[in-house]
Amino acid sequence: MYRHIPNILTSLRLIAAPVIALLLLGMSGPIAAWAALLIFIVAAVTDWLDGFLARRWQSVSNFGRMLDPIADKLMVIVLLVALMGTELGGMGLLVPAVVIVTREILVSGLREFMGKYDVIVAVTMTAKFKTTFQLIALGFLLASFAFAKGTPLYQLAYQGGFTLIWLAAALTAWTGVSYFTQALAQIPRA
Repeated sequence: MYRHIPNILTSLRLIAAPVIALLLLGMSGPIAAWAALLIFIVAAVTDWLDGFLARRWQSVSNFGRMLDPIADKLMVIVLLVALMGTELGGMGLLVPAVVIVTREILVSGLREFMGKYDVIVAVTMTAKFKTTFQLIALGFLLASFAFAKGTPLYQLAYQGGFTLIWLAAALTAWTGVSYFTQALAQIPRA
């Protein structure tokens, strides 16, 4: 039974993303904001924990390998879309959101395309760092809803979140270009 825990954690991350979005958009007030932030933090920690447990218990599965990146992408994309529907929405968030979502879709398509050539586009450590950086940036942006406006913690969360999301977008774009240049170089010439 314990060998299924990593996949259960990953599946819970799939559920957490829309729950956080509903808390953010459907409810207001500090309780909803803190609940969204707490659920997000737990879900973000499971991103590391599920892989750690799977390797430790030697229960890495094809299902888990497939589901984990989907859960990561869903968490990031759903939260970016939800944040666009809040007072944070605007060009300051739209540009990095478009960069991040575009890269995630293009790289998923690239993986599918390269499969025709029996080329596996493996996840790199830089891409794992990119996901972590995205989650940290989103955590800061979510935290801005939990603190009273004008307080130092609000300012830190708000300004830090926007700075980090732009840096995450730059790192996201860079990893996307890297994937494309490396993968396309492996296509057999006809």
